[in-house]
Amino acid sequence: MSDRMTADVRGSHDVLAELSADRVIAVIRAPEIPDAAALCDALVAGGIRWIEFTFTTPGLAAHLRRAASGTGYRVGAGTVMTAVQAQEAIGAGAAFLVNPGCRPAVAEVAGAAGIPVVMGALTPTEVAQAYDLGAVAVKIFPARAVGPRYFGDLAGPYPDVPLVASGGVDAGNAAAFLAAGARAVCAGSGVVPPDAVAAADWSGITDRAKAFVKALG
Repeated sequence: MSDRMTADVRGSHDVLAELSADRVIAVIRAPEIPDAAALCDALVAGGIRWIEFTFTTPGLAAHLRRAASGTGYRVGAGTVMTAVQAQEAIGAGAAFLVNPGCRPAVAEVAGAAGIPVVMGALTPTEVAQAYDLGAVAVKIFPARAVGPRYFGDLAGPYPDVPLVASGGVDAGNAAAFLAAGARAVCAGSGVVPPDAVAAADWSGITDRAKAFVKALG
């Protein structure tokens, strides 16, 4: 991706300020989603407005289209591993893309479409690669393996790289990741358990979201 395209993708979206203000991305990994829009509404009612549906869910494009029909939240696609998946997600209405590692082909599609991408990394070298590819933020995954102090360590050589904590983040440790320098954290099965999603337990998901947001302080 060219330097100009990278600058255009980052500069044309106020997504980083929005993500830094909201501080949470809900990650949906569920084999069955009865109503993606209702799920999004339940999370919004609990204070979470960034919602990531992943390609580990069958028929993801249909869920993205259903979710994108709603308002009051930003819906994206996660575990985007290929250019084809990136194109499919964007075509279905994804407003951002996420992947667990540095995927140049995904970054290229996102950049061409003007869609922000949060790209995964773990090592300092991978962080630099992800940011060079145009990531609006770099997702440190799995965050549980390195702990909050690692984010403070990365801030030394990379003070201008926005970081997101993902993997093993829960209500008990999320605030520590934010305090250590993460711009946002990812809330997974602790907020959106697959069985609760399948059962359309929207009120329970709202309650879990509220508890997670409250734990951030």
